[in-house]
Amino acid sequence: MLGYLKAHYPELLQALLEHIEICATALFLSSLLAFPLGYGLSKSGRKLTDGVLGFLGLLYAIPSMALLVLFVPMFGLGNVSATIVLSIYAQFALVRSILLGFQNIDPSLLEAGRGMGLSPLQMLLWVELPLALPAIIGGLRLSTSSIIGLASMGAFINAGGLGGLLFEGIYQNHAAKIFWGTLLIVGLALSAEWVLWDVERHALREAQGEAGA
Repeated sequence: MLGYLKAHYPELLQALLEHIEICATALFLSSLLAFPLGYGLSKSGRKLTDGVLGFLGLLYAIPSMALLVLFVPMFGLGNVSATIVLSIYAQFALVRSILLGFQNIDPSLLEAGRGMGLSPLQMLLWVELPLALPAIIGGLRLSTSSIIGLASMGAFINAGGLGGLLFEGIYQNHAAKIFWGTLLIVGLALSAEWVLWDVERHALREAQGEAGA
């Protein structure tokens, strides 16, 4: 195993960087969509909220391979199709966590902010967002772990990343490729989990301090 690492270190590093790029791009795009949607739903009625969450849940339930095949004719082989599919999969957890984060804010804190004469934008940036941030980061943490694993499926459409190494090892019965592909995917997921968990705890302490102020 160590011999393969020494001989193929550049290829392993390249696959790891490709995997990180695909996942980071997907999370960025999905967050751009999820935040306004989740915030808007927190101000909307129950019927609309249930309908949107139901639709997103339905998309999340579709097998990843089916979605990849669906988007390949439109966007071709490669990481574009994979990034779009990963962004779709992240929506359910992100929108739900953003929605719950804003819905669970103590109404008395919102009233206090309005009583101070804060504008809607000031309310969002200074009151609502800091209090909802722990739940938002929690959703981002769950989505990140899921996306890192699902990104491996992009190897089937030449999207690059660690999935290519892993599935090459499976097809070739190459133990070293399977080992390093699996280890790097798991290591990347655990590293992201640890970092975001620490950020989430920090945001929770800040939110609790602000709520108690």
